[in-house]
Formats: sequence, structure tokens, C-alpha cells
Amino acid sequence: MINLTENLRWRRSSRCANSACVEIATVGETYLVRDAKDPDGAVLSVDAPAWAAFVSAVKAGTFEA
Repeated sequence: MINLTENLRWRRSSRCANSACVEIATVGETYLVRDAKDPDGAVLSVDAPAWAAFVSAVKAGTFEA
């Protein structure tokens, strides 16, 4: 189990102009994702292969309207 009270290094995209972004942190091979506007809220946890697939899909434009 991941201890969310430990000193995690949360990062957000340099393209984030305001707090309407997500932040990520890594713990080993696990990626944690949270809403930058609600840092004490829910945290999504995904493994490295799922994160890599997501990033690849974003780069490919899969989610563009």
C-alpha cells in the first residue's frame, strides 16, 4: 500500500497556466494522479504500463475532439 502522507514530489505540466491541471507523482513503478485544485482529494493510482499507454494515446491525439 502506498503511504500518501510520505513526502511525494508532485509535478504538473509546464503548459499548465492555472490550477486546472492534474499533478503526478511516482512511487517505484506506480504513478499517482491527482487534481491540482484539490490536492487533499482522491488520488488515482496506475501501474507503469497503463501510464505509458495513456501518455502514448495523448501524444497520438486519441482524446482530441
